[in-house]
Amino acid sequence: MVAFLFILTGATAFISAPPKGPAPVVIAYVGGFRGLVQNPSAIMVEKLTHINYAFVDVKNGRAWLTNEATDTVNFRELNALKLRNPALKILISIGGWAWSENFSDAVLTEDGRRLFAASAVDIVRRYMLDGVDIDWEYPGVPGEEGNIFRPEDKQNYTLMFKALRESLDSLQQQTGRSYQLTTAVGGGRYFTDHTEMANAQQYLNYVNIMSYDYKTNPTGIAGHHTNLYGSTKDTAESSAHRSVQIFMEAGVPAEKLVMGIAFYGRAWAMKDATARGLNQQALKGARGGGYTRLKDSLMNQGYVRHWDRRARAPYLFHPVQHIFVTFDDERSVRAKCKYVKKHKLAGVMFWEYSSDPKGYLLNTIHNAFN
Repeated sequence: MVAFLFILTGATAFISAPPKGPAPVVIAYVGGFRGLVQNPSAIMVEKLTHINYAFVDVKNGRAWLTNEATDTVNFRELNALKLRNPALKILISIGGWAWSENFSDAVLTEDGRRLFAASAVDIVRRYMLDGVDIDWEYPGVPGEEGNIFRPEDKQNYTLMFKALRESLDSLQQQTGRSYQLTTAVGGGRYFTDHTEMANAQQYLNYVNIMSYDYKTNPTGIAGHHTNLYGSTKDTAESSAHRSVQIFMEAGVPAEKLVMGIAFYGRAWAMKDATARGLNQQALKGARGGGYTRLKDSLMNQGYVRHWDRRARAPYLFHPVQHIFVTFDDERSVRAKCKYVKKHKLAGVMFWEYSSDPKGYLLNTIHNAFN
């Protein structure tokens, strides 16, 4: 009888175990802005949930295929990858650093927002895609030199997503398919101060935090550009953890937040070997490059890899040439994936697929989530 009760109790406990939450998303930004996507059949789509196709431009108030001849080929070849992963979602990403100057004008009025939304969703419809990603850099504040921005962007950013969501829902009624709406966001408080993220998020499936490019000034302080935590005692230092906190405080639930991973490194030339370049004044920018290049080339050319325990981030330093390189590697990616699971975030995204064609980092993400 005791043995029977033990077995019964164990079986009951097994049956009543709470179900696991949704698997983390793995979103790859794939660049079509250069022209044809190189060797699309080599993309490891079995290890992805989404491809965000970068980028679609904004012109005359509409979403615009600037490179239509190659974009259409890319759409066809990316869609063909669903034969290997039927659950794959392919979204158009509109904007980016170079093509955000016309967002503010496009969504300034209700009629403008309807036109913009209709044009974006028409691209989704024509090429049988799965949704829209907005990469507006940045509402309400300067991005690239010459970008148009105004105070009204704060409310219009939200209203743009409302119009897009309505247009996608209308398409869903016609096709019976569901469509996703996401956005890429800057990782600092400047972004949440100039948007209404608590209101905007209700229309969004995911909010992709660009938790990289924290350091970009070629003559500024060289430091980590994609660190999980701060490397100093300064509580205001940029980090992925701080970015997550900022967006949660702004009203975005954890289950919609996606952490960014850099598949590339940034580099600076330093005046000497002080602190191996970390958090030191730089002389000028230097060549970084994609992770495959960093791993296969630089690490065999006199660069020494170091690990910042506080920041959970690696860096390279050349003791003779005094070049400092900041990047994500397998160890830092595992730390980010562990953070995502611990804090129940939606998943990870990365910029950009072609920077690591050998898949060192994507394989690490896949193994961490499986």
